[in-house]
Amino acid sequence: MKLVTEQFGIGEPVLLIHGMGSAATAWKLIIPELRKTNLAITVDLPGHGKSPMDFAQPMDPQSLAELVFRNMDELGIDKFHVVGNSLGGWVALEMAALKPERIKSLLGIAPAGLWLTPFTTRTSARTRVLSRLVNPIAPFTVHFESLRKLGFESVSPLWRNFSHQTCLDATRAMANAEGYYPAWDAMLKKRFNGKIPKTVPTTIIFGDADNSLPAQSCQERSLAPAHAKWIIFSECGHAPMWDHPEEVLIEINNLIGISN
Repeated sequence: MKLVTEQFGIGEPVLLIHGMGSAATAWKLIIPELRKTNLAITVDLPGHGKSPMDFAQPMDPQSLAELVFRNMDELGIDKFHVVGNSLGGWVALEMAALKPERIKSLLGIAPAGLWLTPFTTRTSARTRVLSRLVNPIAPFTVHFESLRKLGFESVSPLWRNFSHQTCLDATRAMANAEGYYPAWDAMLKKRFNGKIPKTVPTTIIFGDADNSLPAQSCQERSLAPAHAKWIIFSECGHAPMWDHPEEVLIEINNLIGISN
């Protein structure tokens, strides 16, 4: 299927892949700076953002990796850097394992899939339910701190600093994500088992307050590439590109410099 992509700037191509229940809008805080020196490419996964849901499309991370490669082929882009958050981070890992010759560097931002014991059932979908309830009046409700706290306190210790636009984008993305449950079900009983060669410079970032993928169960370093640089951001939740966008940009540029 054809995914919706957008391109910003010129230079080294950097593909940005969002997480489950999110969308390309998740990268708004880093695109203005990234586009100054690079070609930033966003993609909406099936049933997320502007991409329609095709229920014939397998939603497991490896199949999504293959789908994203096909869409990059359509754009005429052979080799590129890839940055992924959460599910997008897992997809990025699979891409580097499947076709390492095409991946110039990899940044996994709180990537899913790094657990020894895979999930066998869905956990709470509280955020999805809440976002669907408030979505019709989201531009109004996200002005209230009590409602922002309800929706974002578990996402980040810095949720009070989130802008109205960040909260609105995240609420709309989650509420409208038809691919949310298909993606979740496709991750069950799986983990990342691929092998990424040293030819792909790799950095993994997690926040010290990631409640979605906690350190004790979802940050198994032995499943990541042995050569990966592993960083823990302080005062940071599951979306470091919201909590510390400047530091994320530094790590992207560091990888680009290494690969060159």
